[in-house]
Amino acid sequence: MKKFFLIAVCLAAGVFPAPFSARAHFGMVIPSDSMVGPKDPRVLKLEASFSHPFEGAGMDMEKPKVFGALAQGKKTDLTGSLKQTRIMGGAAWRADFAVKRPGAHIFYMEPRPYFEPAEDCFIIHHTKTVAAVFGDDEGWDAEVGLKTEIVPVTRPFGLYAGNLFQGIVKKDGRPVPHARVEVEFYNREKKLRAPADDMITQTVKADANGLFSYAAPIPGWWGFSALTRADHTLKHKGEDKDVELGAVIWVRFHPFLSSD
Repeated sequence: MKKFFLIAVCLAAGVFPAPFSARAHFGMVIPSDSMVGPKDPRVLKLEASFSHPFEGAGMDMEKPKVFGALAQGKKTDLTGSLKQTRIMGGAAWRADFAVKRPGAHIFYMEPRPYFEPAEDCFIIHHTKTVAAVFGDDEGWDAEVGLKTEIVPVTRPFGLYAGNLFQGIVKKDGRPVPHARVEVEFYNREKKLRAPADDMITQTVKADANGLFSYAAPIPGWWGFSALTRADHTLKHKGEDKDVELGAVIWVRFHPFLSSD
């Protein structure tokens, strides 16, 4: 996939350039809040899409195959509550989720395969995010059991911009050594412009145990997408095509000492 790198951030985050190829894609699951307090609205608004988040370019996404929540060890299927919408100009999905119990809530999605002609392969991004409810963070590092997923080592909420985020890339429940992880900022308001294409997406590399690290330089939602190849192919117009798997997690970073 096309590599874009934010050079000013690279040195601080330990990011090193990789060869140029195609534009980065990100599965996205974004809640209206990452920390629900006792006085906050009890309904989280969830948005699911497939996009180029920094560039604000959405792609049409079919209704996800799986969309759910994991809290206190229990999974809730939310697929039936999805309603079609448009996000960044692309067909996307939304759902309302009423929070009732304290604890970390993991919202996750398995989309249907997306064929990318520019890369001549299918893309499936197993995507998740974590929200804390009523001041209880129990369960933030629970594994959903997706085909591939990023298991956070750093608590994935209540973070300041500049904090170091760490996660372990897993596939079939096992760490992926030296996995490539693409990182991108959700430029939702399109207020930011990169001086050059090579300053949009960063790439970090996991260590031998699948552990990666990244320090977000500014507040907002940041996506981390660990890319691997599936051990199977899918048919497209009668031909076998490779399948790119993405383990994606979205994490919100806040301004230092802000009430936002």
